[in-house]
Amino acid sequence: MSSRKQQLKLEIPSDVKEIHRVEEKLEAFCRQQGMNKNQIVNCAIAVTEAVNNAIRHGNKQDPSKKVFIQFSISGNNITIRITDQGNGFDPENLDDPLHPNNLLKENGRGIFIVKQLMDDVRFEFNKTGTTIILSKTLTRE
Repeated sequence: MSSRKQQLKLEIPSDVKEIHRVEEKLEAFCRQQGMNKNQIVNCAIAVTEAVNNAIRHGNKQDPSKKVFIQFSISGNNITIRITDQGNGFDPENLDDPLHPNNLLKENGRGIFIVKQLMDDVRFEFNKTGTTIILSKTLTRE
């Protein structure tokens, strides 16, 4: 992996059909940076979940709103920023997906999955939207 910072920025409309394109771009970017297959798969799943949340929950699938995605690799770290144009939420007030009452629900696991796959997950909230920041330390093959 290169020691200098590598970046890729994407902007997509709030359409779930765009998630596949984001995943393809991320996978190609990560392969170019020398990430191993397991790391690429974990990042792709986390990004898919976060972008899906940004489109469905953040932007409410409003076609006039965008989702902004930035992938950055610096040394052995990847940071992924996903920003929607929604009103935000309280990440501390989410239902526990492992609680027996929630096990059969069709949704509510996205952030839980992202936190399992990444080393650090943070949120930034401002007047123009919500940003989820995903970070992972990469191991060399």
